[in-house]
Amino acid sequence: MYLTLIYALIVSILKSAGAEWNTKDYMKREHSLIRPYQGSGMTIPYWDFMGSTMVTNNYVRLTPDLQSKQGAIWNSIACFVRNWELQIHFKVHGKEKDLFGDGFAIWYAKQRMKHGPVFGNMDYFQGLAIILDTYSNHNGPHNHQHPYVSAMVNNGSLHYDHDRDGTHTQLAGCEAKFRNLDHDSHIAIRYEKDTLTVSIDIANKAAWKECFSVKGIKLPTGYYFGISATTGDLSDNHDILSIRLFELDLPDDPKDYEDRSTILPSAAFFESPRERVDDPKQTPLSGIKMFLLMLVGVIAIIVCIVIGIMLYQKHQENSRKRFY
Repeated sequence: MYLTLIYALIVSILKSAGAEWNTKDYMKREHSLIRPYQGSGMTIPYWDFMGSTMVTNNYVRLTPDLQSKQGAIWNSIACFVRNWELQIHFKVHGKEKDLFGDGFAIWYAKQRMKHGPVFGNMDYFQGLAIILDTYSNHNGPHNHQHPYVSAMVNNGSLHYDHDRDGTHTQLAGCEAKFRNLDHDSHIAIRYEKDTLTVSIDIANKAAWKECFSVKGIKLPTGYYFGISATTGDLSDNHDILSIRLFELDLPDDPKDYEDRSTILPSAAFFESPRERVDDPKQTPLSGIKMFLLMLVGVIAIIVCIVIGIMLYQKHQENSRKRFY
């Protein structure tokens, strides 16, 4: 019995240890953002911010809980690490319980500091986007709930279709209820030997849970990390508490010596964008037809009730005549 308990304890410890990636010895400070954020004056070493972004002692708020805001923070130094892991500590919260949005995106992109319609960044970008979409209104046909985490690789030729939650160009995705939690949330983006793995910790257990993993991803070196957020008619506070980039210590791999500074971002199993099919729009005529059908149905029911009452009364009269 004691041996069984000891064995279970060892297995539990090993599982807990395996839930976290041990990369802390290789953190790249020039690509990381840790409290306290402020440098001299209003600048942050290695980072630039734009739009509605506000820096405090405890967090970097990309957008406040107000309508029509855009904010972003971008690393000012290009990243030439071949295999890496990006860990982001964040919190998304707002006063609304049922209606909220729009969300934020984590970027590894060629162009930086660009305003645009894709969660505060430019469309037709080159690079990788990890999108944390919180928009609670129905954005068209899809089979997932929000908040939703997805990945997109773009060589500059693809359009992110916000009206369809980007489901026509995504690599993979998963649901993650990270909004308005009592605790903070964490996401890890791991790029190792051309495999992209996204994991989350939203249960406050200090352990990663895999969201998705995609093989055959080729990303250039020399791109920039950034995070952007946006609000529209719906809003939220999008807060970043820390950003940490780790260089992965891997055994010698011939691909590590490959020059990737000039390649285009690509994904081996990327599906071609499907033709967009708009939701059918209701015309005024169809609305009138529906009203008329309902009116006719109500009238028919009333007529049936009246006829039924008349027949019942006639039947009662005939019964009384036969009785007398």
